[in-house]
Amino acid sequence: MSAAENRASARQAVRKPQEQSAAAPSPFPAIADYAFLSNCHTGALVAPDGSIDWLCVPRFDSPSVFGSLLDRQAGSFRFGPFGINHPTTRIYEPGTNVLVTTWKSPSGWIVVRDALTIGPQDHEDKITPHTRPPVDADADHLLVRTVLCLEGSVEVELICEPGFDYGRVSAEWAAVGGDRHAVDATGAGQTIRLRSDLRLGIEGNRVRAHHILGPGERAYCSLSWAEGLVAPQGADEAEARVAATTRYWRAWLGGARIPDHHYRIPIERSALTIKGLTFMPTGAAVAALTTSLPETPGGERNWDYRYTWMRDATFMLRALHWLNLDSEADDFMEFVADVKTTEDGPLQIMYGIDGRRELSESTRDDLSGYANARPVRVGNAAFSQRQNDVFGAVLDSILLHTRRNERLPRRLWPIVESQAECATRVWRDPDQGIWEARGKPQHYVSSKLMCWVALDRASALAEIRGDPKLAATWRATADEIRADVLAHGVSDRGVLRQHYKTDALDASTLLAASFKFLAHDDERLRNTVLAIAEELTENGFVLRYRTDETDDGLSGKEGTFLICSFWLVSAFAIVGELQRARDLMERLLRIASPLGLYAEEFDPETGRHLGNFPQAFSHLALIEAAAHMIVPEFLAHF
Repeated sequence: MSAAENRASARQAVRKPQEQSAAAPSPFPAIADYAFLSNCHTGALVAPDGSIDWLCVPRFDSPSVFGSLLDRQAGSFRFGPFGINHPTTRIYEPGTNVLVTTWKSPSGWIVVRDALTIGPQDHEDKITPHTRPPVDADADHLLVRTVLCLEGSVEVELICEPGFDYGRVSAEWAAVGGDRHAVDATGAGQTIRLRSDLRLGIEGNRVRAHHILGPGERAYCSLSWAEGLVAPQGADEAEARVAATTRYWRAWLGGARIPDHHYRIPIERSALTIKGLTFMPTGAAVAALTTSLPETPGGERNWDYRYTWMRDATFMLRALHWLNLDSEADDFMEFVADVKTTEDGPLQIMYGIDGRRELSESTRDDLSGYANARPVRVGNAAFSQRQNDVFGAVLDSILLHTRRNERLPRRLWPIVESQAECATRVWRDPDQGIWEARGKPQHYVSSKLMCWVALDRASALAEIRGDPKLAATWRATADEIRADVLAHGVSDRGVLRQHYKTDALDASTLLAASFKFLAHDDERLRNTVLAIAEELTENGFVLRYRTDETDDGLSGKEGTFLICSFWLVSAFAIVGELQRARDLMERLLRIASPLGLYAEEFDPETGRHLGNFPQAFSHLALIEAAAHMIVPEFLAHF
């Protein structure tokens, strides 16, 4: 190569765009630095500086009112000390989803409590109507924020600037009464009320307030979307609502079976997070609170996760029943029983939290995206995909539920029949796989495996129902699927493949361990677990697959998937590699967010969380991995 050619090649190398680092300087807080609030109807994310950067009202899947998580101009609501952006400590009130932030200013100390409040209810909820039986305590449809000055004097600042419809519509403010303590914001067909004991001033599209608090003095503010826009009338009532919310969460957690083990704290936080991602009116659960937090920094792998995936059903049921949270398990199964199948019989892979089937995907091109990751998506086109794993997930959850309750609910049997028949019909066909690849359909091993689960569990359910002939028919099909996978889905070195036309690895094949597709001492299972641990990891954390080996229809690499790393913990325990399971579990627990939360992915190079947050699947997998660790330790003592 000539000198001129060398210089041209060097110039091209310089021009080549660099992959964006997850830790690149950005006005956006790190994903893991957000705190999660919930009232089991919607949720909020609170930035370290005290700003609500994400809140959709009245439901998880409603358009955002505060959306600066996805664009710094799309709405926020700060309540904290003037001129101070970095708190001293942020913790949850123990056993709750109530955030407690302590601030030090040059002149004093304050503590702020934030809650989406929950309290006793004596009337029908007309904001988010229930399809499940009403409960004693439910959402107030209020965000309540209180502040107490501990020492010295501190100037407190309130800045509320909603951006309705994902920031498209600025608020139009109007005073309520003449005392400057209540104002209404209207936009995009919504009205919300801000009330405070601070004197509020309207400045264009935002409201501000300042006040200096002395030792022992209090203040509050609240945002209401409740019927009649009811809100606390003073600091005493605001604090009472936060206290009621604290009691609610602690009473709920008190009903869970939490083992006295050093995993207790992460199990409790995971349980509270999963409950917080549950939509109380229907029993559904969202996969995550957010949309479009990037799996690839600055990239296009941005999805809307504010919906319910049927594959979550089995992991949800396992976690809930292991924790003795049978009421939530009942509600979730009733939601599954309520949803409608497609025209040709299968359940969709995902539904809206109200059971709706249509989740058309669009982009919000006016939003910058989190740290310039675009597009921002609303809706999820994957709802129309065919993924053959859905049958196994649903039927495994029904069998778990049936064995737990020692009865098979009559309204679930038609689902057993229809999904078993669908799995029988389609198991030979290629699909998009568990990861919803947008490339060419393939014969994914995990999809075949889950079809086996479907027929295996359907056969067991038929036995429980007293239909041995049908049980035998479904058992024969399960055996046929298993033989096909073992004939075509195992590589020459005895490792489960990603799909039939490749020797590439896929973390979803770890499900062969937890679903008992292969026995714990089967050499093929051990080979698969060890191959994934050694070849499909970055710094010990597990990838879903290698993007350069998989046609997923997208560009760019992605971080390691936390659920897959927790699956590997479970798989290590199942094949007898208990020390490796402990080692990986300890590493995973150390990378939790400062408040004990997990996103979807983890970037080992920067230590940053990636993807939607907090992620139910990650917390569900944590609970299952903990169970696989705790039970053998318990049994070893006897």
